[in-house]
Amino acid sequence: VCFSAFKSKGHIEGFRNFKGQQHPWRLKSTSARERALQYQPGQKIHGFTVKEVAAVPDLFLTAVKLTHDKTGAQYLHAARDDSNNLFSVQFRTTPMDSTGVPHILEHTVLCGSQKYPCRDPFFKMLNRSLSTFMNAFTASDYTMYPFSTQNSTDFQNLLSVYLDAVFFPCLREQDFWQEGWRLENENPTDPNTPLVFKGVVFNEMKGVFSDNERLYAQHLQNKLYPDHTYSVVSGGEPLSIPDLTWEQLKQFHATHYHPSNARFFTYGDLPLEQHLKQIEEDALSKFERINPNTEVPSQPYWTSPREDHVTCSPDVLAPDPARQNTLCVSYLLGDVTDTFEGFTLSLLSSLMISGPNSPFYKALIEPKIGTDFSSVVGYDGSTKEASFSIGLQGMAEEDTERVKQIISTTIDDIIEKGFEEERIEALLHKIEIQMKHQSTSFGLSLASYIASLWNHDGDPVELLQISDSVARFRQALKENPHFLQDKVKQYFKENTHRLTLSMSPDEAYLEKQAKTEEEKLQEKIQALTDSDRKDIYEKGLELLAAQSKTQDASSLPALKVSDIEPTIPITPVHISTAGGVPVQYCEQPTNGLVYFRAMCSLNTLPEDLRLYVPLFCSVITKMGCGPLDYRQQAQQMDLRTGGMSVSTQVIPDSTQLDAYEQAVLLFSSCLERNLPHMFQLWSDIFNSPRLDDEERLKVLVMMSAQELANGISYSGHMYAMTRAGRHLTPAGDLQEAFGGMEQMDHVPGKLLAHHTEMRALYRCAINTTPQKMSDAATQLESFMKEVAGNRKERKPIRSNIIEKPCNTPVLV
Repeated sequence: VCFSAFKSKGHIEGFRNFKGQQHPWRLKSTSARERALQYQPGQKIHGFTVKEVAAVPDLFLTAVKLTHDKTGAQYLHAARDDSNNLFSVQFRTTPMDSTGVPHILEHTVLCGSQKYPCRDPFFKMLNRSLSTFMNAFTASDYTMYPFSTQNSTDFQNLLSVYLDAVFFPCLREQDFWQEGWRLENENPTDPNTPLVFKGVVFNEMKGVFSDNERLYAQHLQNKLYPDHTYSVVSGGEPLSIPDLTWEQLKQFHATHYHPSNARFFTYGDLPLEQHLKQIEEDALSKFERINPNTEVPSQPYWTSPREDHVTCSPDVLAPDPARQNTLCVSYLLGDVTDTFEGFTLSLLSSLMISGPNSPFYKALIEPKIGTDFSSVVGYDGSTKEASFSIGLQGMAEEDTERVKQIISTTIDDIIEKGFEEERIEALLHKIEIQMKHQSTSFGLSLASYIASLWNHDGDPVELLQISDSVARFRQALKENPHFLQDKVKQYFKENTHRLTLSMSPDEAYLEKQAKTEEEKLQEKIQALTDSDRKDIYEKGLELLAAQSKTQDASSLPALKVSDIEPTIPITPVHISTAGGVPVQYCEQPTNGLVYFRAMCSLNTLPEDLRLYVPLFCSVITKMGCGPLDYRQQAQQMDLRTGGMSVSTQVIPDSTQLDAYEQAVLLFSSCLERNLPHMFQLWSDIFNSPRLDDEERLKVLVMMSAQELANGISYSGHMYAMTRAGRHLTPAGDLQEAFGGMEQMDHVPGKLLAHHTEMRALYRCAINTTPQKMSDAATQLESFMKEVAGNRKERKPIRSNIIEKPCNTPVLV
C-alpha cells in the first residue's frame, strides 16, 4: 500500500510464470478480442448497458464501455489475448483539506471488511493467491485499487476481497488509530511516559516530506492550482493529519467510495460476463444512485505570472553543498480530456527537454549551471488541467536570474527556429515502438495510463487510439509547418498562468519543523482531561493486544491444488552459437520487434575498477561512438531502436553460496527493419567508443551523482538490505559495490580507460517472430565477427567467480 502521484509510470518486474487451470467459461476457440467485438451498443448484461464497442488495433485489444443502470458506475473492459488479467476500481477523491483523508482511507479500508473481517486481508491473501500484482494508490484526485493474476479462480477470489474491502469496509476506530494518527504513550505499556503522535500515515508522510524533491513537487502543485483540491495535500500534511476525526473519515467514505463515483476497469482474456455478474451481485446491487459531487472545476486563469519561494532542509548528500538551490517555471496548460491537445503537448514537451539534442538540455544542462533538471520537469497530465515545468536543481542562488533568462530566451529560440524534422520522426518512431512492445504488466500500465483522463470524464477509448492522434499530428504539421512553434507561443510565450518557484536550504529548517510539531502536540495534550489520558492509555493497550493477536484468516478465499495447473508452460528456445558464443533464440509474437540481450564477462576486471562499473554502464551509450558524436548517437538510437541500455549483473549460484556470476548486461530492441542499424550501433560502441570528451563526461557524472543522492530517500530500505547482506556471501559483497552505499563515496577518475576490460561477449539471446529469426541470426553472426577481436582469454581475478556461465538464461 503506498502513496503515489502516478507521475512516473515504470514497469513492474518479477511476475510469476504460473498459469491457472482453465475454467469451462474461459473459451479458447476464438480470441478475446474477437469475442468482445460481438457485443452491441444498447445490449444489457447483468445490470450493465453496453455504450460502445471499439477495436483498438494499435494495442491489439477490443474496448467495451458500459454503464451500470442502477448506480451509474462506469466500466471499461479491454479484451486482449493476455492471460495476466487485471482488475481495478478507482474513485474520484477530491479532499478540500490536508488531513490526508483519502490516503488514510486507502489504508483503513484494507484493514478488514464485512465478509472478511480479519485484519489486513490483502496481506493475508499473499500466500493464498497467485497474484502477479496487488496494491492500492492515492493520487492527487483519485484512489485506485488494482490487482492482476493469471489464474481464473484466483481472479474471482481477489475480486471478492477487493469489492468487499472498498464498498463494505469495517472502518473500525481502532483501525483509524493504527493507520491514521493517534496520541499514545511513548511506551504504550507505561502510562508515565510522555504522549506522542503515532500512526502509519502520519509517519509515512513525515518520511515523504523529508525528501526535498517530493516537498518541492508538492509545493509546486499547491501553488500552481491554488483554488481547489490541488491546493491541499491529498496524502496528508503531517501537522494537519491530527485534525482528522474518525467520523470525518467515515463520511468521506460514504460520499466518495460509492458506485456512482466509481470507474471499473478489467483487462485480459477472461470473459466480461463473469466479471459483470460478480461485481453486480457482490456489490453494486446493494446501492442506489447518488450525486457524489466530486467534480474538479477548472482552475481560474491568472492575468499575470506569479513568483514564490519555499525552503527545505540542507542535503548532506548534495554533490556540491554550496549549490543546493532549485528553480522551476511551471505553466498551466489545457484540460487533459482534450486527447489530441494532450498528445501534442506531450510530444512538444519531449522535443523541448528529452535527450542531448533538445533545446533545454543544451541551454540548461550542458553549461553545468545546475546538476540536473528540477525534480518536476516536462509535461504532467495527472491533474484536470495539465502543466509543463522546466528548471534546474543543484544550482547556486546567484544563478537564479540567469536561469530565468535562459528559459525565456530558449522559448524565443524555439519559436523562431522550430524543431528538426529528424527529431520529430525519432519521437514518432518511439511511439510506434511503445505501441508494439509487449510487457508482463501491460494491463496495469493501461489502467494507469487512462486513469487521469477518465477520472475527469474524458474518453479513455479515444485516448487508446494512438495511431489516430499520430495521423492527426502529421496532418497538422503538413498543413502548418509552424504548428509546434505556434503551440510554444500560445502555451509558453503568451501564457500568463505561469509560476516561478524557487527553493533554497535553511539550516534551521528541521529545527523549525520539530518545534511546530511539538507545539501541535502540546495543543492536543493541553485539551485532555485526566479521564482522556486514562482512555488513551487503555486504548493503546487494546491496540497493542490486537496487533499482537494471531488473526483468523479462515474467512478469506484460497486456491486449491486442483485450481492450479500441475506444470509451468515451457517457453521453447533453440540454443546455438554465433562467432563461438552461445546464443539463445526464442520465437515469439513480438509484433515486429526484435529484442537483443547479451552478457559481457567481468571476470578479468581488476579489483580496483569494479566500483566504477555502474557509472561506466550509465555513460557508455551516451558518449558517442564510431563516426557519431554523442548528439548524433542519441538521434540514431531514437530513430533506429527502442532504446539501448547497459547494466550490471550479479547472479549468485543456486548451489554454491560462495560462487557467483558477474557480468554487464546489454539490452536493446528495434523494429525488424532496423535490425542492421541496431547492431551497427552496438558494434561502434564496442569497437570505437568516443571516450575522450571530458566535458561530456563531466555532465554525465554530475547528473549521475545527483540521481544517486536523490534516490537515497526513496530506496533507504534497499540500501540497508544490500549493506546488511554484503558480508554473507561474495555475491552480496559485489552487489553492495555495484548498487549500495559504497557507490555514494566514489567519484570515478579512470574507468573509461579500461573499456577493453569489459567488452567480451559470452552469452546472447534473440527474441523475434519466426519469420524474422533467420535474418536476425545472420545479422548477429555478422555483429559477432565485428567484435570478435575484443574477446580476451584471461583467468578470473577472483577464484569464487563461476568459470562457466551458470544455468541462468538471458531471456527474462
